[in-house]
Amino acid sequence: MKKVKIIITSILVVLSFIVIPMASVFADPNPSTSNSTDIVDTAVNNDQLKTLVSALKSAGLVDTLKDDGPFTVFAPTDSAFASLPAGTLEDLLKPENKDNLKDILLYHVYNGKVTAQEATNLNGQEIEMVNGKKAKISVKDGQVFINDAEVVTTDINTKNGVIHIIDTVLIPK
Repeated sequence: MKKVKIIITSILVVLSFIVIPMASVFADPNPSTSNSTDIVDTAVNNDQLKTLVSALKSAGLVDTLKDDGPFTVFAPTDSAFASLPAGTLEDLLKPENKDNLKDILLYHVYNGKVTAQEATNLNGQEIEMVNGKKAKISVKDGQVFINDAEVVTTDINTKNGVIHIIDTVLIPK
């Protein structure tokens, strides 16, 4: 009986060295993010994405990005919007330019979930964005880019997709 207890204890010890590390492999790599909020609510709570949220509201895209998805959003920072030529953002936010704004914003959305790791596997490939136009994924010195925009924060997981924060507003061609 004593041998059985020793064997069982030994097995449990060995399993603890296997199971506990495996749990960390499957854990959320970004524990500060929550899968309980959608893309829009996650963006609302991010201090770098206030301009994007305002633009989404102006373009009438809030409900679209609250949908089930999954979506991948390449989200320009407030400073990326501020880097646009003077007056560009103000013009885009006017009601008469809603369609143009919508086209630009949908050029930042991919229909499907693409993590940073998956994006590196797409190096050199074009992906079709929700607006129907293509954007090129590239990896330079370990950094992921979409067109000329660098992905500065990756894998902000939401309940309906993932957000990658970029440093430049993507303009469809």
